[in-house]
Amino acid sequence: MSPLQPHRIELDDVVLRPFKWTDESAVAEALKDPGVLRWTAGMAVIRTPADQRAKRWLESRIDGWARGHAVFAIADAASDYVLGAMAVRDVNRVPDQAVVAYWVSPAARGRRLAARALDAAARWAFATDGLGLHRLSLDHALVNEGSCRVATRAGFQLEGVMRDYYVETTGQRHHSHLHARLATDLVDQLAGAPAGS
Repeated sequence: MSPLQPHRIELDDVVLRPFKWTDESAVAEALKDPGVLRWTAGMAVIRTPADQRAKRWLESRIDGWARGHAVFAIADAASDYVLGAMAVRDVNRVPDQAVVAYWVSPAARGRRLAARALDAAARWAFATDGLGLHRLSLDHALVNEGSCRVATRAGFQLEGVMRDYYVETTGQRHHSHLHARLATDLVDQLAGAPAGS
């Protein structure tokens, strides 16, 4: 996959920007949440000792842009403190397509940050002056109902169920929803998204 030029997207109260090493303490705090750790950290991070998890998680995100993944920190616009993450990964592994993933730390939940960030990232990914993609997809375990609400709010239509797709470190398997959004889908802009995005 080709390298991507790091990008910044400004919303009303948050910005989507590349991660940096000074975000380690905020990421460490988020990784204490069982939900963030369970659904979005990945096997390598989960198997890392707790005091080293944030560094391990950041390693692959900081250089993600160089490897063809647009990895954004969702940061507070005033303090620059990381509240979550938004990734557009595997860009053009399948022509004109990518996969998205997201999480929001517990203290920042209830503000629809994940849906707003997902919508903004999708609009940028579809734009001709962005990534120029046609299709974005995401999946989540059926028991992760919060992720389903985020996807739906951001205009990602449910396309089906992938049986026993998600596997936890315990070996437990879960059916997963597959959602997708196309550049041609008509989706109302979420509050707080940048104008014209």
